[in-house]
Amino acid sequence: MFRKEEKKAITRLLVLSIGWPAGLDRFYEGKSRDGILSIIGWGLILGGLIYLSPCHGHDYSAGQKIVNDMSVNPLITLPLVLGAYGAILIIRKGFRLLRQFEAAED
Repeated sequence: MFRKEEKKAITRLLVLSIGWPAGLDRFYEGKSRDGILSIIGWGLILGGLIYLSPCHGHDYSAGQKIVNDMSVNPLITLPLVLGAYGAILIIRKGFRLLRQFEAAED
């Protein structure tokens, strides 16, 4: 049905699409260090978004502060930019794997 190169491209694409935040694609490729760095990086981005989000904490949920009066922390742009850059890298890798599948020899 599929040749070896096609199977490899499909498998890598599936692992990338399911497990990119946990770095499963990196672990599958045998790059454990890159997988661990991926987990740390996405964890920092998610943690930064949660920590710097404008309406977190007990004061807003208890109704002591009004949500309309909250101010946005300008540092939230850092995890947003890093997350967007990471998403671009994931999409780029996905297209590279799709091209690899398409270019597999008949």
